[in-house]
Amino acid sequence: MESRLPARYLTPDDLVELFELPSVETVYQWRRKHTGPRGFRVGRHLRFDPADVRTWVESLQKGAAA
Repeated sequence: MESRLPARYLTPDDLVELFELPSVETVYQWRRKHTGPRGFRVGRHLRFDPADVRTWVESLQKGAAA
C-alpha cells in the first residue's frame, strides 16, 4: 500500500481508484458514518492526507487480525 500512495493530498476519486470502490459515494458514506480515513475540506473540496489513509488501513488490518 505504501508504494501506491502519492506524496500529495488525495481526493475521493483517488480513494475510489486505490481501493477499487464502486463509487465516490462510498467515500462520502464513510465520512458520514465516521468509518473511513480522516479527511478535511479545502473550500468545498474534500482531501485526505496519505499518512491518515495509511494509518486507517493499518487499523483495519489490526482489527482483522484480532
